[in-house]
Amino acid sequence: MESTPELVIVTGNTGFIGTAIAKRLSSRYRVIGLDRKHPGNLPPGSEHIECDLTDDASVRGALAEIRRKFGERLASCIHLAAHYDFSGKPSPLYRTLTVEGTRRLLRELVSFHTEQFVFSSTVLVMKSAEKEGEVITESSPIEAAWDYPKSKLEAEAEIKRGRGNMPAVILRIAGVYDEDCRSIPIAHQIARIYEKRFESYLFPGDVNHGQPFVHLDDLVTCVENIVERRRQLTAEELFLIAENDFMSYGELQDRLGELIHSKEWPAIRIPKVLAKAGAWVEEKIAEEKKKEEFIKPWMIDLPDDNYPVSNEHARTRLDWQPKHRLRDTLPEMIKRLKLDPAEWYRRNGLEPEEAKSTEGKPISGRR
Repeated sequence: MESTPELVIVTGNTGFIGTAIAKRLSSRYRVIGLDRKHPGNLPPGSEHIECDLTDDASVRGALAEIRRKFGERLASCIHLAAHYDFSGKPSPLYRTLTVEGTRRLLRELVSFHTEQFVFSSTVLVMKSAEKEGEVITESSPIEAAWDYPKSKLEAEAEIKRGRGNMPAVILRIAGVYDEDCRSIPIAHQIARIYEKRFESYLFPGDVNHGQPFVHLDDLVTCVENIVERRRQLTAEELFLIAENDFMSYGELQDRLGELIHSKEWPAIRIPKVLAKAGAWVEEKIAEEKKKEEFIKPWMIDLPDDNYPVSNEHARTRLDWQPKHRLRDTLPEMIKRLKLDPAEWYRRNGLEPEEAKSTEGKPISGRR
């Protein structure tokens, strides 16, 4: 007689990361996805329950349904649902979803027999490296500079206060990408270079600095390892999840130029005050055209940030080793862009500049 698969909850299961995690885990566990919208095609071995984490009654009802249908033993809860955007505009969702949503979820889960709570935070809560050769580890200082990482730090604090006896794992995750790109900052950088925009040459920060990334498949494997090893982990665990291989802003810019246009695409450093003025003008022009300009004036201070992250702790404790590198995946990203620009733009949520595609032809037929 076959045993009943252990139960895993995945919040935000309809998102880019959540879909991949639910699909992988459903081959071994019974996965229950919690999200406001239905994912459409559910992988075998998984179910979906509508749940709005900004609403007390919705969270209570969803967890009560899980208890009624499946009992109160949970192998793990993978908490991915959160708010983020790059508009720079204040949003109540950082508090009502990311912070208070985590609190609501914990409040219900502590009455279950939950073996593990896994929270997806971000490496952007870490303080930028200040010295040459400095490597960021789990014990490095924290310093959140804008609303998204600030909300993640507040949610981490909620977990410490509200987890009760439930073991918790905090994952401070690097920027996630795959062969279609799906990384918002990289996608916008690629589009600027592909469309030969003037601003694609300009950079207000240190071109030798950079941010870390991790491939979606490697992140999913990491989460899978965490669930499998839940009984060997301690009550509170913290991991930085990133590739050790580090591409600086300048190196990434040059490589993209070579792949897209077969020539160097240098990043010309400009004063921040000039960059902010230019970003302000671009934003106003975009508003008149009823479009959203990605680079905002508040972002100009961020390019000096530097996050050379070590994943040694995750490698040691989780037996996790990234199998991908951003630099090795870039050629496939650009190949897919050139093969079908309209589809690539659609997958990355971008609106093309119609007159500025790399061959001088409009990027059309996107939808």
